[in-house]
Amino acid sequence: MKYAIVIERSATGYGAYVPDLPGCVAAAESLQETEKLIREAIEFHIEGMRAHGESVPAPSAIAEYVTVSA
Repeated sequence: MKYAIVIERSATGYGAYVPDLPGCVAAAESLQETEKLIREAIEFHIEGMRAHGESVPAPSAIAEYVTVSA
């Protein structure tokens, strides 16, 4: 499965979340570490959902960039 993730920069590093999996988050000082941790978090999150008999939502979020004149 391929889930959309959102990565945001903060004063101390980066944070990431998965719109299709509420509560699935990761944070780290570097972008690379954040990407690694969110992958692991997604796998762990889905594993936990299955263990509790919950259905795993199919990926549905779409991410795009738009250009605007400011």
